[in-house]
Amino acid sequence: MADTVIEGFDYRRIPGAGGVELNVAVGGSGDPVVLLHGFPQTHLMWRHVARALAQRYLVVVPDLRGYGASDKPEEAGPQTYSKRSMAQDIVDVMREIGHERFALIGHDRGALVGVRAALDHPDKITHLGILDVLPTMDTWDVLHGVDAAVAWHLYLMAQPKGLPERMIEAVADDFFGSFLDAWDPSGTTFPPRLRRHYIDSSVAAVPSIVADYRASAGIDLEMDRADRKAGAQLAMPVRVLSQDWGAQLGFDALDLWRKWAPGATYRPIDAGHFMAEEKPQDIVAFIDDMLSGVPVR
Repeated sequence: MADTVIEGFDYRRIPGAGGVELNVAVGGSGDPVVLLHGFPQTHLMWRHVARALAQRYLVVVPDLRGYGASDKPEEAGPQTYSKRSMAQDIVDVMREIGHERFALIGHDRGALVGVRAALDHPDKITHLGILDVLPTMDTWDVLHGVDAAVAWHLYLMAQPKGLPERMIEAVADDFFGSFLDAWDPSGTTFPPRLRRHYIDSSVAAVPSIVADYRASAGIDLEMDRADRKAGAQLAMPVRVLSQDWGAQLGFDALDLWRKWAPGATYRPIDAGHFMAEEKPQDIVAFIDDMLSGVPVR
C-alpha cells in the first residue's frame, strides 16, 4: 500500500548484528541522519519528517529489530533484544550504506537505542536527538506510587517470558490500539489505514516487542548502572524534546539528562507523545537546529 512506505525513499534489507536483517528506507543526499521509531509504531512514524529532511540530508529510516518488516529473532537470551544489540544493528547498517559517522535522532524506544549507541560508539554518533523518553535507568528511578500507573505496560512486559506474551496476544488489537488512542490527544494524528498498519505490525510482533521491553527491565538497566558507576558521559551534542512529564512525576528532565550529557539541552513541547506525526514541522526545526551548529561528518 502506498501509505505504508515513505514516498520517494528506496527500500533495502540490510544486515545488522548477527545477520539480523533490517527493513531500511533511504532517501535524499548529504550528511547522514538516522531516524529511529518508537512503540507501537514502525519507521513510518517519520514519514513527514524524513521527506522534509531528505531535501538537505541523506536520511536513513529503519524498522528496529523485532518491529515492522525487520527480522524478529527469537529471544534466545537477554542480549537478543538488548539496546546494545539493537544499537549495533544501526552501526552495521550505516557501515553497509557507507557511513562510519552519523547523526541519530530517536523517539521513545528508538531513543533508548540511540542513547546506547552513543554510549557504546561515541566515535560514530555525531549528534544525538531524543524525543519524549528518559534513559532506561532514570525511567525506572522516577516511577513512584500511583503516578507510575502511566507506565503500567513497562511492568507487564518486564515479567518473565511466557505470561505477558499470552496476555497481550489475547487482546492484541485492543492493547496496541489503546496506546495509539491514549497518547494522541487530538485524535486525528493517524489516518485510519496507518493506524491499522501500526496495530497489525505490532500484533505480528508481540514476542519481540515484549522481549525489547523485558530487556529494559533487565540487561539494559544493568548496562546503564554500570556506565553510571564508571562515570560514562556523552560528549557529542545532545538535544532533548519532550512532553513535560516532570511536573507529574516530580523530576527535573534537564538535570537527569545532564548526568549523562553535561552539555545537553532540553525543552518541552506542547504536543502528545506522537509528536513527529502531530507536529512534524516542529520536529524538523528541532533537528535542523541541532545539526546547524556542528558538522555531521
